[in-house]
Amino acid sequence: MTGPIILPEFDPFLVNFGGFGIRWYALAYLAGIFFGLVLMRRLMSRPRLWPGEQAPLTAEQVESLLTWMVLGVILGGRLGFVLFYRPAHYLEHPGEILQVWSGGMSFHGGFLGVIIALIVFCRLHRAPVIQVGDAMPALAPQALLLGRLANFIN
Repeated sequence: MTGPIILPEFDPFLVNFGGFGIRWYALAYLAGIFFGLVLMRRLMSRPRLWPGEQAPLTAEQVESLLTWMVLGVILGGRLGFVLFYRPAHYLEHPGEILQVWSGGMSFHGGFLGVIIALIVFCRLHRAPVIQVGDAMPALAPQALLLGRLANFIN
C-alpha cells in the first residue's frame, strides 16, 4: 500500500510586497509571449517555408500580432471563465468580471480569444488567415508548458 503523495509547497510570488508583487504565473505568461515572439519572427524570416517563398507577415506585423494575441488570451481567457464556469456568480456580481487578479482564466476561452484576434488582425492587415494560422500552433507548446508549471507552483 502506498502513502499520500507529498508535493513541495512553493510561494506563488517570486517577489512579495505584502500581498502585491511578481507572481510566477505572470512570469510564465511573459516568458510564453517572449518565446512566441522569437519563434514567430524566425518562422517569418524563412521564406522557403511559405507558398511562393513569401512570408505572410513582416517583422513589424509580427510584433503587432503579438499585441492582438495577448489581448485575445487575456480577454478570452477571462470571459471564458466567467461564461463557462461561473456565469450565475458573475451575473450577480458583474463588477468582479474584470478582477483578473482574483483568479479565473479559461484555456478554452483563451483559445477562442486567440482565434478571434487572429482573424480580425489578418483581415485588418490583409494577411492570409490560413498561413498565419498555420504558424500559430508552433507557438503554443512552450507557452502551455510554462503555464502548467506556473499552475503547479500556484
